[in-house]
Amino acid sequence: MHVLPTLGEVLALGPLRRAGARVAAAGAALDRPVRWVHIAEVPDIARELSGGELVLTTGLGLPDDQEGLARYVDTLADVGAAGLAVELGRRWERLPQALTGRCERRALPLVALTRPTPFVAVTEAVHGRIVDAQVAELRATDEVHRTFTELSVEGADAAQVLREVARMAGSPVVLENLAHRVLAYDAAGQDPQALLERWEARSRAAAAAVAGDAGRTGHDAAQGWLVTAVGARGQDWGRLVLVLEGDGPPPARLAVVLERAASALALDRLVRRDEESLERRTHGTLLAGLLAHAAPGAEVALRARALGVPLEGRRLVGVVLRLVAPPGSPTGGSPAPRDVQERLRDLAEQAAAAARGAGVPALTAPLDAAAPRGVPDAVGMLLSLSARDREDDVLTALAAAVRARPDAGGVVVAAGCAVGAVTDARRSLEEAAQVADAALAQGGGAGRAYHRLPDVRVRGLLHLLRDDPRLQTYVERELGPLLAWDEAHGTALVAALGTYLAHGRNKSAAAEAAHLSRPAFYERLRKVEQVLGVDLDGVESCLSLHVALLALDAVRR
Repeated sequence: MHVLPTLGEVLALGPLRRAGARVAAAGAALDRPVRWVHIAEVPDIARELSGGELVLTTGLGLPDDQEGLARYVDTLADVGAAGLAVELGRRWERLPQALTGRCERRALPLVALTRPTPFVAVTEAVHGRIVDAQVAELRATDEVHRTFTELSVEGADAAQVLREVARMAGSPVVLENLAHRVLAYDAAGQDPQALLERWEARSRAAAAAVAGDAGRTGHDAAQGWLVTAVGARGQDWGRLVLVLEGDGPPPARLAVVLERAASALALDRLVRRDEESLERRTHGTLLAGLLAHAAPGAEVALRARALGVPLEGRRLVGVVLRLVAPPGSPTGGSPAPRDVQERLRDLAEQAAAAARGAGVPALTAPLDAAAPRGVPDAVGMLLSLSARDREDDVLTALAAAVRARPDAGGVVVAAGCAVGAVTDARRSLEEAAQVADAALAQGGGAGRAYHRLPDVRVRGLLHLLRDDPRLQTYVERELGPLLAWDEAHGTALVAALGTYLAHGRNKSAAAEAAHLSRPAFYERLRKVEQVLGVDLDGVESCLSLHVALLALDAVRR
């Protein structure tokens, strides 16, 4: 929807139809928006215009000579006038060839009004059309705000928000993270495979195209994409991309739709609904308070003691239980979404029962709302150990108990470090969540009862940080030019760099592993140095690039 009517739409209005309006030149440019109508009989009117005006004249004050008419047309075209309408009968019975020819060359629409025309009626009709369009646009914008406010209040998920964007815009929409990986999408009835084909490369190009745009929303004219950042509290974690078709800037309304959808997605990430039992919800509230520093440690300890879980004067160990899909599952390492909530409720109850059976007080709840980075398929625990409890024995018994039921499925058990103060419990819980995430990425550690930080090493560390925008930014900074070069030239420089670093910077061994002659492999390394502007003989440069490659693998996994 256009706020301003086009010149073609204006010519269809009643007063201009009655005036016998006929396009005499530049008829291909009737899609120009008309911002205003200006009546003028002087040749230097251009200095009073600011662009988008339809100029009405009888021609009485226009120059007689060809050069003067050409200058008049040039000044209107230079200032961006929408068109020129001349009433015949006062000065000319037919438009001069000098006027029509110059308008055609400058692509300035020229309209002949073949009957006497009350110019006031024209201005009233056009200005009324402009005001009506602006009112309609305001109503549409209000509808957008109301719709996304309702979605936010109802706690709509990403799929619902994207579905509404696709409906309002009539175009596909994609939610991606900062590493250009697709998190969710709605194809708006189009072929999803075509929509997501070479998504990462196309998204990188769009991000580069809109990088200089002011504000959070930009338009990639080459692809027709409208892109806005998604995030809150100064921390962006993704982008929302509206895949448009056609040339020219998109209507302002679509930017409003995209930005309100981004706000709804950011709010949904901040406010996650907790649908667990009252006891688990109470435990979850305390865990969330610890993780978010939302409640003083003394208050958490007081409320926990009232629940039968003493936290003061004890050794506190954070534990995270992650669900694992069966081998060969199409969902990979995570369970099917429809099973998650039911399995989490069962797992939380199993874990609480296991802790009671071991005689260890514990706060136990699903981490859907309490997790530091949002872990929808995990249960968190804060074990409260006495001086005589041995951590290894308690953790081993706990892991065995939660896996004992036949319907328990795969579960990764991860533990953080032991701490002695309630205020330090957050560190132990976050460490456990990170270790569980990394262990899951490494296959779940079959045969191991539980995992701790030394078990996951650097690959696990990078995997658990893969959703952190800072790590994604680091990968883009270190490897972005090389990834773009490979995409643009069909090369495999990233793979060559990875082979070189994986073989301890032994060029001969790396060339053999890559099945290339040494001169050919060396040439690839020289090209890597040229594209990245680094020296591959430098230990620090290679270390930085190696970490970036491992992080890239974690982000893409």
